Amino acid sequence: MKKPIYLDYAATTPVDPAVAAAMTECLTMDGVFANPASRSHVYGWQAEEKVEQARGEVADLLGCDPREVVWTSGATESNNLALKGVFEAQEYSGHLITSRVEHKAVIDPARWLMQRGVEVTWLEPGADGAVDVSQVRDALRQDTRLVSLMMVNNETGAINPIAEIGKMCRQQDILLHVDAAQAIGKVELDVAALQVDLLSLSGHKFYGPKGVGALYARRAIQRQLRAQMHGGGHERGLRSGTLATHQLVGLGAAAALVTAGQAQEIPRLAAQRDCLWDGIKDLPGVRRNGSATAVSAAHLNVCFGGVDGEALVLSLRELAVSTGSACTSASIEPSYVLKAMGVSDADAHSSIRFSLGRFTSDDDVARAIAHIRDVVTQLQPA
Repeated sequence: MKKPIYLDYAATTPVDPAVAAAMTECLTMDGVFANPASRSHVYGWQAEEKVEQARGEVADLLGCDPREVVWTSGATESNNLALKGVFEAQEYSGHLITSRVEHKAVIDPARWLMQRGVEVTWLEPGADGAVDVSQVRDALRQDTRLVSLMMVNNETGAINPIAEIGKMCRQQDILLHVDAAQAIGKVELDVAALQVDLLSLSGHKFYGPKGVGALYARRAIQRQLRAQMHGGGHERGLRSGTLATHQLVGLGAAAALVTAGQAQEIPRLAAQRDCLWDGIKDLPGVRRNGSATAVSAAHLNVCFGGVDGEALVLSLRELAVSTGSACTSASIEPSYVLKAMGVSDADAHSSIRFSLGRFTSDDDVARAIAHIRDVVTQLQPA
């Protein structure tokens, strides 16, 4: 049976073969397998060297000092460390600004903080799916401790104006956290230029392994964070736990590939995304959710008016796509992201996220267009 064309890269990316090869060299006795914290013998020294090389590769990707890269299990843990770490240090006092279209890995910790006394302002996005700088400015208060906004939305690909928000927050000595899980490899970023203080990333979103990620924590603010995992004081006291050498080597290798190739890969993805949209936009009842310009190179969220999204996904047997975030795919509720943008329940239910990636070919896009047109024509009411 022929495999369907994979157009769900926003949910997870396959591990790049070069990354898998680098990881394989750090698993068995004839490789670099040891605990990086074992500093009494050569095996541990070799593992530590590999881990620090990977840290440098992630730092190069972000444009930061390697000492500002804190290893985690992924963006979910990074987000929790950022939000909870900041407010635990403040004894759960103060004010947090975030938005209603964040990933659940930010929304749920924010709600957890509310239960402990932190006041939260929930910003509403515009019809384009992004938060405006003026909204953040108007929400700022004297006791605002942290602004937490994603760089690229996981469902629509909407890009928030992080550089402008970062400049404003830095001027007022307010911390800015950015969930960049969907941004790596889809938009170019530099933490210094963006003026962010904390930034989360996850390896499996840019062709690295699952279960590993990092939190960028600007050196000047690291003392304002409280660790959420204890048991050994690893990562300069910010995150305890034995480092998984093979996972971190994979993350570093994936970061290095993005650094080397994003100047070519981002335009290619954008061209394929635009080709896909051009091939289906004339279908009756079809419209694009969100902005056509301030959007990541890999995302295309489309409403097929009058067609049930679940029925459409099941009928598109030649494609692997989703109706929204992988973390909420079991829910029968319409996308909370699309609803916050003003999309009706019916249209949210009729919407599908297409996301392209490194291994998407032009032939894949052409075949996808033909298949979508055929299936949608059959499903739309006469």
